[in-house]
Amino acid sequence: MPESRTAARMTSIAPFHVMDILARAQALEAAGHDIIHLEIGEPDFATPAPIVEAGIAALRAGHTHYTGALGLPALREAIAGFHASRWQAAVDPARIVVAPGASGALLLALGLLAGPGDEVLMADPGYPCNRHFVRFCNARAVTVPVDAASGFQLTLESIQCHATTATRAVLIASPSNPTGTAIPSDELERVRDWCAARGVALIVDEIYLALTYDGSEHSAARWDDVFVINSFSKYFLMTGWRLGWLVAPAWAMAALERLAQNLFLAASTPAQHAALAAFSPATLDELETCKAELRDRRDYLLPALRERGFVIPAQPQGAFYLYADCSAHTQDSFHFAQALLEQVGVAVTPGLDFGQHQPQRYLRIAYTQPLPRLVEAIARVDRFLGK
Repeated sequence: MPESRTAARMTSIAPFHVMDILARAQALEAAGHDIIHLEIGEPDFATPAPIVEAGIAALRAGHTHYTGALGLPALREAIAGFHASRWQAAVDPARIVVAPGASGALLLALGLLAGPGDEVLMADPGYPCNRHFVRFCNARAVTVPVDAASGFQLTLESIQCHATTATRAVLIASPSNPTGTAIPSDELERVRDWCAARGVALIVDEIYLALTYDGSEHSAARWDDVFVINSFSKYFLMTGWRLGWLVAPAWAMAALERLAQNLFLAASTPAQHAALAAFSPATLDELETCKAELRDRRDYLLPALRERGFVIPAQPQGAFYLYADCSAHTQDSFHFAQALLEQVGVAVTPGLDFGQHQPQRYLRIAYTQPLPRLVEAIARVDRFLGK
């Protein structure tokens, strides 16, 4: 079919530029080069064995048929229990939707809330799929420039400056991709109160919340009128299992169930059975060990990059990213990333993927490699910079 026959929305849904970096990195590897991958937002740890074994047992037991659209009741109860024990947030399991990844959860929320003429506010820089999902729903993503002054997070004042009568929802990610920064608890409460008073939906992406290293893990699920997205991908190390969840207000559940039935029927049944083991004490102990290692990687890489002229203006409190200002070395982060890969075999993500607010100044560096590889990456950066 000719491109002119595709839907108009496709013109504003951009590709991931990092995929070009990844493709070139893989080509260099195929040619025998050693590449240090700091570009992809995926933990390098294997899925914990109890989860894997639970998935295998589910397959052997014949758990290969559809579940209900909202997910296994036992898994919804386990997720509610995790919210209560980890974040002291009382969540009724009846308000939880198990989805095919956090992406599926966000698509459900936006499909429910946003349509033609509606606007959804979000931070720039931010995860690119968020704005593309809004466009897919034929709504408009209003990207609000944020910087180190606000910890790269929306504030109530920035929301008020950009809100209009068309504002239907505000989307906050905490900790965020690409910056790793978190919104303070009191600021989130101010935003929630403003949204509630005006009938604006608040969506909070918490997929990195359990990977918070500094400060408290404060979940927006403590309020029953907020849409909260989470995932088994990052903290639980289940990226390829494609499983996430949405906590939603009670009034939204019937409509969300209809959407889930029509969009994807249900999340993967074997993955849901496997995820039941994610909350066992043995699994959680292993996950906390991995989290501690990620924190150690951050604590090495952050000062090492700063010593080499990269400015990281806001301390990342969580996730596994550093959003580094490289303007001391280049005025074009995309070409800098290309040259870094070609010349010394270090793959990073240019800021162009994350929005329009000064993307040429920034690189996202994912510390998703073991510490010795990070040390080697810094040595290669030194060679690249001529040190």
